[in-house]
Amino acid sequence: MRRFDLVGLGECMVEFNATEPLARAERFTRAYGGDVLNALVAAARQGARTAFVSRVGDDPFGAGLRAAWEAEGVDVGQAPLVPGENGVYFISLDAHGERSFTYRRAGSAASQLTAADIDAAFIASARCLLLSGITQAISPGARAATLAAARCARGHGVLVAYDPNYRPRLWGNEEAARAACAELLPFVDILIPSLPADAAILPGAPGELVEHAVVKHGEEGCEVWLRGQRTAVPAAAATVVDTTGAGDAWNGAYLAAVLRGEAPAAAAGIANRIAAAKLAHRGAIPPREASD
Repeated sequence: MRRFDLVGLGECMVEFNATEPLARAERFTRAYGGDVLNALVAAARQGARTAFVSRVGDDPFGAGLRAAWEAEGVDVGQAPLVPGENGVYFISLDAHGERSFTYRRAGSAASQLTAADIDAAFIASARCLLLSGITQAISPGARAATLAAARCARGHGVLVAYDPNYRPRLWGNEEAARAACAELLPFVDILIPSLPADAAILPGAPGELVEHAVVKHGEEGCEVWLRGQRTAVPAAAATVVDTTGAGDAWNGAYLAAVLRGEAPAAAAGIANRIAAAKLAHRGAIPPREASD
């Protein structure tokens, strides 16, 4: 029996959410968000035993972040408080009601992750390791840590799940993003990209790159590829208020379901429902009732 079902490596930031443009906003709702952490919360709410590998700045937000994650059932033993600042991002609405994101994350504590932060015994205590292209993008050290974690997982028989989660603004260089994706794919057991967003950096069709892939198509649902066989799974009905974190919630729900023994197509149906429920709420982390 391994200690954890799902361990994730990445960065979580402080979130400030406004319902108008930042230039006019007077009130913000404070929360937190980060793609891997969002997925871990979703998985924990589905009953998975989860843990986060990161670095958390000891600024005024740090202790509260760790306490909030622990309250969700996410182990933070490998996400210590360290000297430094935590990344911050703002979600606002423009004059046409469209979301916009403003980030302040350069030099954050989590971006200081390196391969030396990867504890082999801890990674070996998991059934599955979740990795992300965003973690690879935040710094060369975090990219090296991601690769080290993947190698460690492969060496200890731990499944590796990978969401390329390509964000051009983070990379600034599509070639670097493609190289980071390519270096990780040999260690990946479950590939969970979104298309068309990730198409630019994938070296081929997802179902041809690994035996187990699930391609997220947003409102069109998803397709499960298992050993070359494709199964389409329709999206669940949704009221869209904010798409932030919906794909992350999908990742966590899907992996939790697969790890507890659900067939991939059935797990995808569950994940579609959880992602749809998240869409009705603002911010990266929905209320608990949206994860039932």
